[in-house]
Amino acid sequence: MTRAPANLLAVRSLLLTHLDNAPGPDDLDPGEVGIVGDASHRGGYHCGSDRVVTNDYSVVESPRDRAGLTLDAAALDVGQFEVSSGGRTHTMASFSVWCVGQCAANAADTRDIREIIYSPDGTTVKRWDRLGKRSTGDSSHRWHTHFSFFRDAIKAGRDQRPLFRRYLSSIGLLEDDDMTPEEHNWLATVHKNLTVLDGRNPIGQIYTRMAQGDDHTGAPVTGHPNLKSLGAQLTALQATLNTLSGRDFTDEPAIVQGVLASLTPEKIAAAIPPTMAKQVADELARRLVA
Repeated sequence: MTRAPANLLAVRSLLLTHLDNAPGPDDLDPGEVGIVGDASHRGGYHCGSDRVVTNDYSVVESPRDRAGLTLDAAALDVGQFEVSSGGRTHTMASFSVWCVGQCAANAADTRDIREIIYSPDGTTVKRWDRLGKRSTGDSSHRWHTHFSFFRDAIKAGRDQRPLFRRYLSSIGLLEDDDMTPEEHNWLATVHKNLTVLDGRNPIGQIYTRMAQGDDHTGAPVTGHPNLKSLGAQLTALQATLNTLSGRDFTDEPAIVQGVLASLTPEKIAAAIPPTMAKQVADELARRLVA
């Protein structure tokens, strides 16, 4: 029988964790977030291989779907909500428009989304289709938004939460330090590798003081394990290297050379968790423009 895959259940759980019981007149209820179609549902991304129909568009229009067809459903419906955060009101419509904008911009964490059927105003129904094949939807999408995911991404078990985490962060319902276990482990490794240098060279000494919050540079960092964000840690490391350039160390050239030798693009890329890569790229782009 068609089943709900773990990666879409994780998206459902994320949205309900932060939008159910959120401040505002209408939070998101569990019954409003669905993955598998009801027993009479036939055809489309809410169905797995046991319920697709002949020439089902959710299978035949993309090789990604043909290759990924399993018993798993590959769609998510999100119902109506109206919550308050950051001094603003956020609704299903504004959420949908934001997600469509990210897809239209081809953000890295949207590329497994095939389509979004939604209403920007509660009246008009629109359809964003990555394949450019469809542009309409039925009237039920005035009160729920439909996301279809390419079936190969669901089959592969790829994490589909990053886009929705970014949305929740953008409206202030997800704290910056609400990271995945993978991201926490990576930060812990970075922290360990830097602080172990304490007593051996200035980088370790300065970083440790900054991580403890008592360095004169005033970098916005707190001590491990209460690290606030990746951005703060990168700011701290940058401040550390900047500080070195203004100090007189007899072995400074060797220290700087050693740091630069270890910070190759390949090593940096390999160290960044996949869930964080898009955020790092966006931040670098923002700083280059600034």
